[in-house]
Amino acid sequence: MKLLFLLLIMGSSSIASTEKEMKGRVVGVIDGNTLEVIDDKEEKQKIVLAGIDCPDAGQEYAKEAKRFLEKLVLRQEITFTIVGKDRLGNNLAVLKVKRNVDPRVELLKEGLAWTAERNPLPELEAYRLEAEKNQKGLWKEENPTPPWLYRRQQSMMEAKSN
Repeated sequence: MKLLFLLLIMGSSSIASTEKEMKGRVVGVIDGNTLEVIDDKEEKQKIVLAGIDCPDAGQEYAKEAKRFLEKLVLRQEITFTIVGKDRLGNNLAVLKVKRNVDPRVELLKEGLAWTAERNPLPELEAYRLEAEKNQKGLWKEENPTPPWLYRRQQSMMEAKSN
Protein backbone atom coordinates (compact mmCIF):
# COMPACT_ATOMS: atom_id res chain seq x y z
CA MET A 1 0.00 0.00 0.00
CA LYS A 2 2.80 2.42 0.88
CA LEU A 3 4.52 1.74 -2.46
CA LEU A 4 1.26 2.36 -4.32
CA PHE A 5 0.85 5.65 -2.45
CA LEU A 6 4.39 6.71 -3.35
CA LEU A 7 3.81 5.82 -6.99
CA LEU A 8 0.63 7.85 -7.04
CA ILE A 9 2.10 10.93 -5.40
CA MET A 10 5.25 10.86 -7.52
CA GLY A 11 3.31 10.27 -10.75
CA SER A 12 5.84 7.99 -12.43
CA SER A 13 5.85 4.33 -13.32
CA SER A 14 9.65 4.22 -13.15
CA ILE A 15 9.81 4.82 -9.41
CA ALA A 16 11.04 2.03 -7.22
CA SER A 17 10.79 2.74 -3.51
CA THR A 18 12.95 1.23 -0.85
CA GLU A 19 9.97 1.88 1.45
CA LYS A 20 12.46 1.97 4.29
CA GLU A 21 12.93 5.09 6.35
CA MET A 22 16.62 5.63 7.00
CA LYS A 23 18.51 7.91 9.29
CA GLY A 24 21.49 10.01 8.42
CA ARG A 25 23.35 13.27 8.79
CA VAL A 26 23.68 15.96 6.14
CA VAL A 27 27.36 16.58 5.40
CA GLY A 28 27.01 18.77 2.32
CA VAL A 29 24.61 20.91 0.33
CA ILE A 30 25.37 20.88 -3.39
CA ASP A 31 22.56 23.19 -4.48
CA GLY A 32 19.06 24.20 -3.43
CA ASN A 33 17.64 20.70 -3.76
CA THR A 34 20.68 18.37 -3.67
CA LEU A 35 22.41 17.09 -0.53
CA GLU A 36 25.16 14.75 0.56
CA VAL A 37 24.20 12.50 3.45
CA ILE A 38 26.06 9.98 5.55
CA ASP A 39 23.43 7.30 6.16
CA ASP A 40 23.01 5.01 9.16
CA LYS A 41 25.36 2.49 7.47
CA GLU A 42 28.07 5.20 7.32
CA GLU A 43 27.77 5.35 3.52
CA LYS A 44 27.78 8.67 1.67
CA GLN A 45 24.76 9.27 -0.55
CA LYS A 46 23.83 12.06 -2.93
CA ILE A 47 20.15 12.88 -2.53
CA VAL A 48 17.88 15.07 -4.61
CA LEU A 49 14.71 16.34 -2.91
CA ALA A 50 11.77 14.65 -4.64
CA GLY A 51 9.02 16.75 -6.17
CA ILE A 52 10.78 20.13 -6.32
CA ASP A 53 13.38 21.87 -8.46
CA CYS A 54 15.41 24.90 -7.33
CA PRO A 55 17.16 27.45 -9.53
CA ASP A 56 20.43 26.16 -11.01
CA ALA A 57 23.82 27.84 -10.63
CA GLY A 58 23.78 30.95 -12.79
CA GLN A 59 20.08 31.60 -12.21
CA GLU A 60 18.55 34.22 -9.96
CA TYR A 61 17.92 32.85 -6.44
CA ALA A 62 20.20 29.80 -6.88
CA LYS A 63 22.57 31.02 -4.14
CA GLU A 64 19.67 31.97 -1.88
CA ALA A 65 18.11 28.51 -2.25
CA LYS A 66 21.41 26.80 -1.44
CA ARG A 67 22.07 29.03 1.59
CA PHE A 68 18.52 28.50 2.86
CA LEU A 69 18.87 24.71 2.58
CA GLU A 70 22.28 24.83 4.29
CA LYS A 71 20.82 26.73 7.25
CA LEU A 72 17.96 24.24 7.48
CA VAL A 73 19.76 20.90 7.14
CA LEU A 74 23.58 21.11 7.15
CA ARG A 75 25.11 18.97 9.93
CA GLN A 76 21.60 17.98 11.03
CA GLU A 77 20.33 14.50 11.77
CA ILE A 78 17.60 13.56 9.30
CA THR A 79 15.26 10.75 8.39
CA PHE A 80 14.73 10.03 4.71
CA THR A 81 13.07 7.63 2.32
CA ILE A 82 14.37 7.01 -1.19
CA VAL A 83 11.37 7.17 -3.53
CA GLY A 84 13.09 6.72 -6.89
CA LYS A 85 15.82 8.00 -9.19
CA ASP A 86 16.02 11.09 -11.37
CA ARG A 87 16.99 11.06 -15.05
CA LEU A 88 20.68 11.16 -14.07
CA GLY A 89 20.39 8.21 -11.69
CA ASN A 90 20.51 10.26 -8.47
CA ASN A 91 18.42 9.12 -5.53
CA LEU A 92 15.19 11.06 -5.11
CA ALA A 93 14.16 11.28 -1.48
CA VAL A 94 11.65 12.70 0.92
CA LEU A 95 13.36 13.78 4.12
CA LYS A 96 12.58 15.31 7.45
CA VAL A 97 14.74 17.31 9.80
CA LYS A 98 14.14 18.83 13.26
CA ARG A 99 10.66 18.09 14.55
CA ASN A 100 9.44 16.64 11.25
CA VAL A 101 10.22 19.68 9.05
CA ASP A 102 10.12 18.94 5.30
CA PRO A 103 12.78 21.06 3.51
CA ARG A 104 10.80 20.91 0.25
CA VAL A 105 7.87 22.68 1.86
CA GLU A 106 10.14 25.30 3.45
CA LEU A 107 11.88 26.05 0.12
CA LEU A 108 8.52 26.39 -1.62
CA LYS A 109 7.12 28.65 1.11
CA GLU A 110 10.12 30.97 0.72
CA GLY A 111 9.68 31.12 -3.05
CA LEU A 112 13.00 29.38 -3.66
CA ALA A 113 11.73 26.37 -5.63
CA TRP A 114 9.29 25.17 -8.23
CA THR A 115 7.32 21.99 -7.94
CA ALA A 116 8.33 19.24 -10.36
CA GLU A 117 7.89 19.94 -14.08
CA ARG A 118 5.83 16.80 -14.61
CA ASN A 119 2.98 15.72 -12.35
CA PRO A 120 3.52 18.21 -9.53
CA LEU A 121 2.27 16.96 -6.19
CA PRO A 122 -0.89 18.87 -5.22
CA GLU A 123 0.19 19.17 -1.58
CA LEU A 124 3.48 20.79 -2.67
CA GLU A 125 1.92 22.85 -5.46
CA ALA A 126 -0.29 24.61 -2.89
CA TYR A 127 2.84 26.01 -1.16
CA ARG A 128 4.32 27.14 -4.49
CA LEU A 129 1.09 28.89 -5.48
CA GLU A 130 0.92 30.67 -2.12
CA ALA A 131 4.51 31.94 -2.49
CA GLU A 132 3.76 33.08 -6.04
CA LYS A 133 0.60 34.87 -4.89
CA ASN A 134 2.59 36.64 -2.16
CA GLN A 135 5.51 37.38 -4.51
CA LYS A 136 8.07 35.69 -2.28
CA GLY A 137 11.57 34.90 -3.45
CA LEU A 138 11.85 34.20 -7.15
CA TRP A 139 8.19 35.11 -7.58
CA LYS A 140 9.19 38.77 -7.18
CA GLU A 141 10.47 38.46 -10.75
CA GLU A 142 8.01 39.13 -13.56
CA ASN A 143 8.61 35.87 -15.42
CA PRO A 144 11.11 33.60 -13.64
CA THR A 145 12.64 30.83 -15.75
CA PRO A 146 12.09 27.35 -14.33
CA PRO A 147 15.35 25.41 -13.91
CA TRP A 148 14.36 22.71 -16.40
CA LEU A 149 13.93 25.38 -19.12
CA TYR A 150 17.19 27.03 -18.06
CA ARG A 151 19.03 23.68 -18.41
CA ARG A 152 17.55 23.17 -21.87
CA GLN A 153 18.57 26.69 -22.91
CA GLN A 154 22.11 26.09 -21.63
CA SER A 155 22.32 22.79 -23.53
CA MET A 156 21.15 24.45 -26.75
CA MET A 157 23.69 27.27 -26.35
CA GLU A 158 26.49 24.74 -25.73
CA ALA A 159 25.43 22.74 -28.80
CA LYS A 160 25.50 25.88 -30.96
CA SER A 161 28.98 26.83 -29.77
CA ASN A 162 30.42 23.39 -30.66
